[in-house]
Amino acid sequence: MKFEQSFSQKQKQTQKLAMTQKLQQSIQVLQFSMDELVEFVETEALANPLIEISEPNYTLNYSKPRSSSGKEMEYLSQIPDNTVSLFEYLIDQIHLNYRDTYLRTLVLFLVEYIDLNGYLKISLEEASETTGATMVQMLDALTLIQQLDPAGVGARDLRESLMLQTERDDFAPVLTYIILEETFEELVQRKWDLIAKRFNITLHEIQQVFDYIQTLTPTPGAVFGSTEGLYIIPDLTVRISEGQIHLTSNRQGVPEIKFQHHYFEQMAQAKDPEVLKYLKEKQQDFEWLEKTIQQRGDTILRVGEAIIRHQQDFFFDKARPIKPLILKEVAEELGIHESTVSRAVNGKYLETDFGVFELKTFFSQKIASRTEDGEDLSTDSVKKRLKELVDQEDKRKPLSDQKLVELLKKEAIDISRRTVAKYRDALKIPSSSKRKRFD
Repeated sequence: MKFEQSFSQKQKQTQKLAMTQKLQQSIQVLQFSMDELVEFVETEALANPLIEISEPNYTLNYSKPRSSSGKEMEYLSQIPDNTVSLFEYLIDQIHLNYRDTYLRTLVLFLVEYIDLNGYLKISLEEASETTGATMVQMLDALTLIQQLDPAGVGARDLRESLMLQTERDDFAPVLTYIILEETFEELVQRKWDLIAKRFNITLHEIQQVFDYIQTLTPTPGAVFGSTEGLYIIPDLTVRISEGQIHLTSNRQGVPEIKFQHHYFEQMAQAKDPEVLKYLKEKQQDFEWLEKTIQQRGDTILRVGEAIIRHQQDFFFDKARPIKPLILKEVAEELGIHESTVSRAVNGKYLETDFGVFELKTFFSQKIASRTEDGEDLSTDSVKKRLKELVDQEDKRKPLSDQKLVELLKKEAIDISRRTVAKYRDALKIPSSSKRKRFD
């Protein structure tokens, strides 16, 4: 048998997108929120002596958000004064209230193990072994901590935290503390018949206790959390005038960058090849940063314009309806990739006279059902109707998921029971058994 090999040359042309470091950074910049972008620009300026930045002006073309009553809200009154941490607050109280004794030393030891939510994260047995103190001494130290503010601090679990808060409240229902102490699991699992029988009380009284507990906080220390991120700088602003929607880009929120021409020319006079190479690289970095920031703003603005074209009813109808809209539709309309749209809407905000909204909230999947006039229904509109039905139900006989399916079907909204359960979970609506009340 004869084998032959033949060789030939062929030319093949392929197109590939090389993910250079600059391209990867450009994609990352689009994904940045306004706060992250400001931080990124400042970092770039520190590494490049040819970049000069001026602080962004947050006041230009930016109005205060409004409350539901239409009144302007005062920013400072909405942000709590949390300049002191929970740990510092507890330490101050300990030094102010307790004398310098061995017991106070144990109190200070335990405070080190209280987390940001106010819970003790070390067992008394372990604390006793570490310090050499007796269990009685550790328990006394913990008792002193639990007498501090905020109420509930120093608890070892949720049950104990609720008990500590109840103990300090003169207006708590009479049996709340004992119910939490002896029948907490039954209360949570809604085995209220057992509780009623044990304490010889009515279901209505248990309902009052349950409603009261709902007003307590499961994280007493969280009030001392950081306020960072509470202030949102919107990327886009919408104003409605004479029946027209006007969209503008809030580029005043981005630091303005300038090229240091004088410094560049001064250094270039050295004629040193290494210096000239360095200057060229830094000049290219500046040009890239300037172009990238411009492209980011243009992309977000284009996506915002597409959103407004599809969601005009949201801005004119006080019910704020959201029509079905997916990322792919906007991507095809603008001639860009779907992932680009995703990066342009996540963490980006649009300011209106009636509130500030994240751009991704304007996207909603459509479902198979349609309204009577033939319009597609969005998942948001179905969730809204589902919530309305639950709000209107008789709480003594809550609607089951199957009953909700039947009621929605009568309104030409044909979805499965599993879908109802999924939407209900997304809306944080408990199951019918947990919505039942005994008023």
